[in-house]
Amino acid sequence: MVKHISQEELQKIVQSVPMLSPSASQLLQLTSQPDHDLVDVINLVRNDANLTARVLKIVNSAAFALVNTVTSIDRAISYLGERIIVGIAIGDCAGQLFDKELSGYESAGGDLWKHDLRTAIASREVVTQSGADISSELAFTAGLLHDIGKSLISDYLQGSVVDAVEMISTEEGLDYLDAEEKLVGFDHTQAGYELAKAWQLPEELAEVIRYHHEPAKASEEFRSLVYAVHLGDNIAMMGGFGTGSDSMRYKLDQNYSDYIRISPNTLASIMLNVDIEFEKLEGSLMSSGENN
Repeated sequence: MVKHISQEELQKIVQSVPMLSPSASQLLQLTSQPDHDLVDVINLVRNDANLTARVLKIVNSAAFALVNTVTSIDRAISYLGERIIVGIAIGDCAGQLFDKELSGYESAGGDLWKHDLRTAIASREVVTQSGADISSELAFTAGLLHDIGKSLISDYLQGSVVDAVEMISTEEGLDYLDAEEKLVGFDHTQAGYELAKAWQLPEELAEVIRYHHEPAKASEEFRSLVYAVHLGDNIAMMGGFGTGSDSMRYKLDQNYSDYIRISPNTLASIMLNVDIEFEKLEGSLMSSGENN
Protein backbone atom coordinates (compact mmCIF):
# COMPACT_ATOMS: atom_id res chain seq x y z
CA MET A 1 0.00 0.00 0.00
CA VAL A 2 1.30 3.45 -0.95
CA LYS A 3 2.09 5.61 2.06
CA HIS A 4 2.03 9.40 2.30
CA ILE A 5 5.33 11.03 3.31
CA SER A 6 5.12 13.81 5.87
CA GLN A 7 7.50 16.77 5.81
CA GLU A 8 9.23 15.31 8.88
CA GLU A 9 9.64 11.90 7.22
CA LEU A 10 11.03 13.50 4.08
CA GLN A 11 13.62 15.33 6.15
CA LYS A 12 14.64 12.04 7.78
CA ILE A 13 15.03 10.45 4.34
CA VAL A 14 17.18 13.37 3.20
CA GLN A 15 19.31 13.21 6.35
CA SER A 16 19.96 9.50 5.76
CA VAL A 17 21.63 10.25 2.41
CA PRO A 18 25.44 10.61 2.59
CA MET A 19 26.73 14.14 2.17
CA LEU A 20 28.79 15.09 -0.85
CA SER A 21 32.54 15.00 -0.30
CA PRO A 22 34.21 18.37 0.31
CA SER A 23 35.86 18.13 -3.13
CA ALA A 24 32.57 17.39 -4.93
CA SER A 25 30.81 20.19 -3.07
CA GLN A 26 33.58 22.68 -3.85
CA LEU A 27 33.62 21.59 -7.50
CA LEU A 28 29.89 22.24 -7.84
CA GLN A 29 30.22 25.65 -6.21
CA LEU A 30 33.26 26.53 -8.33
CA THR A 31 31.91 25.42 -11.70
CA SER A 32 28.63 27.25 -11.15
CA GLN A 33 30.54 30.56 -11.17
CA PRO A 34 30.73 32.06 -14.68
CA ASP A 35 34.18 33.58 -14.14
CA HIS A 36 35.98 30.47 -12.87
CA ASP A 37 39.03 29.11 -14.64
CA LEU A 38 40.05 25.53 -15.46
CA VAL A 39 43.18 26.13 -13.37
CA ASP A 40 40.92 26.42 -10.32
CA VAL A 41 39.44 23.00 -11.09
CA ILE A 42 42.92 21.51 -11.53
CA ASN A 43 44.10 22.89 -8.19
CA LEU A 44 41.03 21.56 -6.41
CA VAL A 45 41.40 18.05 -7.84
CA ARG A 46 45.15 18.03 -7.19
CA ASN A 47 44.46 18.43 -3.45
CA ASP A 48 42.27 15.31 -3.36
CA ALA A 49 44.40 12.19 -3.75
CA ASN A 50 41.46 9.83 -4.30
CA LEU A 51 39.86 12.04 -6.94
CA THR A 52 43.23 12.51 -8.66
CA ALA A 53 43.72 8.74 -8.85
CA ARG A 54 40.19 8.26 -10.21
CA VAL A 55 40.65 10.92 -12.89
CA LEU A 56 43.97 9.44 -14.04
CA LYS A 57 42.45 5.96 -14.15
CA ILE A 58 39.58 7.14 -16.32
CA VAL A 59 41.59 9.26 -18.74
CA ASN A 60 43.81 6.23 -19.35
CA SER A 61 40.88 3.83 -19.76
CA ALA A 62 39.98 2.08 -23.00
CA ALA A 63 37.07 4.49 -23.48
CA PHE A 64 39.46 7.27 -24.47
CA ALA A 65 42.00 5.10 -26.28
CA LEU A 66 44.94 7.47 -25.82
CA VAL A 67 48.21 6.45 -27.45
CA ASN A 68 50.36 7.61 -24.52
CA THR A 69 49.63 7.21 -20.83
CA VAL A 70 48.66 10.46 -19.10
CA THR A 71 50.39 10.91 -15.74
CA SER A 72 49.81 14.65 -15.22
CA ILE A 73 46.56 15.73 -13.58
CA ASP A 74 46.80 19.03 -15.49
CA ARG A 75 46.82 17.18 -18.83
CA ALA A 76 44.12 14.78 -17.70
CA ILE A 77 41.69 17.54 -16.74
CA SER A 78 42.49 19.61 -19.82
CA TYR A 79 41.72 16.58 -21.97
CA LEU A 80 38.59 15.38 -20.15
CA GLY A 81 37.03 18.78 -19.49
CA GLU A 82 35.40 19.94 -16.30
CA ARG A 83 32.02 18.34 -17.00
CA ILE A 84 33.56 14.86 -16.81
CA ILE A 85 35.53 15.79 -13.68
CA VAL A 86 32.30 16.92 -12.01
CA GLY A 87 30.59 13.73 -13.17
CA ILE A 88 33.35 11.60 -11.63
CA ALA A 89 33.16 13.48 -8.33
CA ILE A 90 29.36 13.21 -8.14
CA GLY A 91 29.43 9.54 -9.13
CA ASP A 92 31.95 8.74 -6.43
CA CYS A 93 29.80 10.37 -3.74
CA ALA A 94 26.26 9.62 -4.87
CA GLY A 95 26.73 6.55 -7.06
CA GLN A 96 24.40 4.45 -4.91
CA LEU A 97 21.55 6.91 -5.47
CA PHE A 98 22.05 6.87 -9.23
CA ASP A 99 22.46 3.09 -9.43
CA LYS A 100 19.49 2.28 -7.19
CA GLU A 101 16.64 0.20 -8.56
CA LEU A 102 13.62 2.50 -8.77
CA SER A 103 10.95 -0.02 -7.83
CA GLY A 104 8.28 2.70 -7.57
CA TYR A 105 8.82 3.50 -11.24
CA GLU A 106 9.37 -0.14 -12.30
CA SER A 107 12.86 0.85 -13.40
CA ALA A 108 16.00 -1.29 -13.16
CA GLY A 109 19.13 -0.34 -11.26
CA GLY A 110 21.34 1.97 -13.30
CA ASP A 111 18.48 3.33 -15.43
CA LEU A 112 18.44 6.60 -13.49
CA TRP A 113 22.15 7.15 -14.15
CA LYS A 114 21.73 6.42 -17.87
CA HIS A 115 18.79 8.81 -18.12
CA ASP A 116 20.56 11.53 -16.16
CA LEU A 117 23.73 11.18 -18.22
CA ARG A 118 21.75 11.43 -21.46
CA THR A 119 19.89 14.44 -20.10
CA ALA A 120 23.21 16.05 -19.15
CA ILE A 121 24.65 15.52 -22.64
CA ALA A 122 21.44 16.72 -24.30
CA SER A 123 21.23 19.81 -22.07
CA ARG A 124 24.80 20.73 -22.96
CA GLU A 125 24.05 20.24 -26.67
CA VAL A 126 20.91 22.37 -26.41
CA VAL A 127 22.93 25.24 -24.94
CA THR A 128 25.77 24.87 -27.43
CA GLN A 129 23.62 24.59 -30.53
CA SER A 130 21.16 27.31 -29.55
CA GLY A 131 23.89 29.80 -28.69
CA ALA A 132 22.15 30.54 -25.39
CA ASP A 133 24.07 32.70 -22.94
CA ILE A 134 24.44 29.85 -20.46
CA SER A 135 27.47 27.82 -19.41
CA SER A 136 27.25 24.55 -21.33
CA GLU A 137 29.26 22.83 -18.57
CA LEU A 138 26.79 24.04 -15.94
CA ALA A 139 23.92 22.72 -18.08
CA PHE A 140 25.66 19.32 -18.14
CA THR A 141 26.02 19.27 -14.35
CA ALA A 142 22.40 20.38 -13.87
CA GLY A 143 21.21 17.62 -16.20
CA LEU A 144 23.21 15.06 -14.28
CA LEU A 145 21.52 16.01 -11.00
CA HIS A 146 17.99 16.91 -12.14
CA ASP A 147 16.20 13.66 -11.18
CA ILE A 148 18.02 12.85 -7.94
CA GLY A 149 14.74 13.09 -6.02
CA LYS A 150 13.43 9.89 -7.63
CA SER A 151 15.83 7.84 -5.53
CA LEU A 152 14.33 9.35 -2.39
CA ILE A 153 10.65 8.66 -3.06
CA SER A 154 10.79 5.56 -5.26
CA ASP A 155 10.32 3.07 -2.41
CA TYR A 156 7.21 4.95 -1.26
CA LEU A 157 5.71 4.71 -4.75
CA GLN A 158 6.13 0.94 -4.93
CA GLY A 159 3.01 -0.72 -6.33
CA SER A 160 1.51 2.59 -7.44
CA VAL A 161 2.19 2.52 -11.19
CA VAL A 162 -1.31 1.36 -12.22
CA ASP A 163 -2.93 3.97 -9.97
CA ALA A 164 -0.65 6.72 -11.27
CA VAL A 165 -1.29 5.93 -14.93
CA GLU A 166 -5.04 5.66 -14.34
CA MET A 167 -5.04 8.98 -12.51
CA ILE A 168 -3.31 10.70 -15.45
CA SER A 169 -5.67 9.06 -17.95
CA THR A 170 -8.89 9.95 -16.20
CA GLU A 171 -8.16 13.41 -14.76
CA GLU A 172 -7.63 16.05 -17.42
CA GLY A 173 -4.46 18.13 -17.15
CA LEU A 174 -2.63 15.84 -14.74
CA ASP A 175 0.87 14.51 -15.36
CA TYR A 176 3.14 12.17 -13.39
CA LEU A 177 4.23 14.95 -11.02
CA ASP A 178 0.61 15.44 -9.94
CA ALA A 179 0.17 11.69 -9.52
CA GLU A 180 3.26 11.45 -7.31
CA GLU A 181 2.07 14.25 -5.07
CA LYS A 182 -1.43 12.80 -4.77
CA LEU A 183 -0.07 9.34 -3.98
CA VAL A 184 2.72 10.09 -1.48
CA GLY A 185 2.41 13.78 -0.65
CA PHE A 186 5.54 14.91 -2.52
CA ASP A 187 6.74 14.69 -6.09
CA HIS A 188 10.33 13.85 -7.01
CA THR A 189 11.25 17.47 -7.76
CA GLN A 190 10.24 18.55 -4.26
CA ALA A 191 12.16 15.67 -2.70
CA GLY A 192 15.21 16.44 -4.83
CA TYR A 193 15.05 20.10 -3.88
CA GLU A 194 15.18 19.18 -0.18
CA LEU A 195 18.28 17.10 -0.86
CA ALA A 196 19.81 19.96 -2.86
CA LYS A 197 19.36 22.24 0.15
CA ALA A 198 20.90 19.65 2.47
CA TRP A 199 23.85 19.29 0.11
CA GLN A 200 24.09 23.11 -0.08
CA LEU A 201 24.10 23.00 -3.87
CA PRO A 202 24.39 26.28 -5.79
CA GLU A 203 21.01 27.96 -6.18
CA GLU A 204 20.85 27.45 -9.94
CA LEU A 205 21.30 23.68 -9.60
CA ALA A 206 18.66 23.52 -6.89
CA GLU A 207 16.24 25.44 -9.15
CA VAL A 208 16.80 22.97 -12.00
CA ILE A 209 16.09 20.04 -9.68
CA ARG A 210 12.90 21.72 -8.43
CA TYR A 211 11.49 23.09 -11.69
CA HIS A 212 12.81 20.99 -14.59
CA HIS A 213 9.23 19.87 -15.36
CA GLU A 214 7.77 23.34 -14.71
CA PRO A 215 10.45 25.72 -16.01
CA ALA A 216 8.14 28.73 -16.16
CA LYS A 217 8.02 28.67 -12.35
CA ALA A 218 11.79 29.01 -11.97
CA SER A 219 13.39 32.30 -10.95
CA GLU A 220 13.86 34.55 -13.97
CA GLU A 221 17.59 34.61 -13.26
CA PHE A 222 17.91 30.85 -13.84
CA ARG A 223 14.97 30.20 -16.15
CA SER A 224 17.01 29.76 -19.34
CA LEU A 225 19.14 27.08 -17.65
CA VAL A 226 16.03 25.32 -16.36
CA TYR A 227 14.48 25.38 -19.84
CA ALA A 228 17.69 23.90 -21.31
CA VAL A 229 17.50 20.96 -18.89
CA HIS A 230 13.74 20.70 -19.46
CA LEU A 231 14.48 20.15 -23.15
CA GLY A 232 17.40 17.84 -22.39
CA ASP A 233 15.18 15.71 -20.17
CA ASN A 234 12.55 15.40 -22.91
CA ILE A 235 15.20 14.57 -25.52
CA ALA A 236 16.51 11.76 -23.29
CA MET A 237 13.00 10.35 -22.87
CA MET A 238 12.19 10.68 -26.59
CA GLY A 239 15.36 8.73 -27.28
CA GLY A 240 13.94 5.82 -25.29
CA PHE A 241 15.91 6.42 -22.11
CA GLY A 242 13.56 7.40 -19.33
CA THR A 243 13.26 6.02 -15.81
CA GLY A 244 10.37 3.61 -16.22
CA SER A 245 6.65 4.17 -15.81
CA ASP A 246 6.81 7.97 -15.84
CA SER A 247 8.59 8.31 -19.20
CA MET A 248 6.83 10.68 -21.61
CA ARG A 249 4.11 11.35 -19.03
CA TYR A 250 5.11 14.97 -18.41
CA LYS A 251 4.12 18.17 -20.19
CA LEU A 252 6.54 19.83 -22.61
CA ASP A 253 6.44 23.57 -21.99
CA GLN A 254 5.91 24.95 -25.49
CA ASN A 255 7.19 28.36 -24.40
CA TYR A 256 10.76 27.08 -24.34
CA SER A 257 11.47 29.09 -27.50
CA ASP A 258 11.16 32.29 -25.46
CA TYR A 259 14.36 31.27 -23.66
CA ILE A 260 16.06 28.72 -25.93
CA ARG A 261 16.11 29.54 -29.65
CA ILE A 262 16.36 26.16 -31.29
CA SER A 263 14.50 24.49 -34.16
CA PRO A 264 12.74 21.11 -34.05
CA ASN A 265 15.22 19.85 -36.66
CA THR A 266 18.11 20.78 -34.41
CA LEU A 267 16.48 18.98 -31.49
CA ALA A 268 16.27 15.86 -33.67
CA SER A 269 19.96 16.09 -34.58
CA ILE A 270 20.84 16.51 -30.90
CA MET A 271 19.30 13.09 -30.24
CA LEU A 272 21.88 11.56 -32.59
CA ASN A 273 24.74 13.46 -30.96
CA VAL A 274 23.58 12.28 -27.55
CA ASP A 275 23.82 8.64 -28.65
CA ILE A 276 27.43 9.09 -29.80
CA GLU A 277 28.59 10.98 -26.71
CA PHE A 278 26.71 8.66 -24.35
CA GLU A 279 28.52 5.57 -25.65
CA LYS A 280 31.83 7.19 -24.83
CA LEU A 281 30.95 8.70 -21.45
CA GLU A 282 28.87 5.84 -20.04
CA GLY A 283 31.80 3.45 -19.94
CA SER A 284 34.22 5.93 -18.46
CA LEU A 285 31.97 7.57 -15.85
CA MET A 286 30.29 4.33 -14.79
CA SER A 287 33.71 2.80 -14.23
CA SER A 288 34.42 5.59 -11.75
CA GLY A 289 32.07 4.01 -9.25
CA GLU A 290 33.14 0.41 -9.59
CA ASN A 291 35.44 0.49 -6.61
CA ASN A 292 33.18 2.42 -4.27
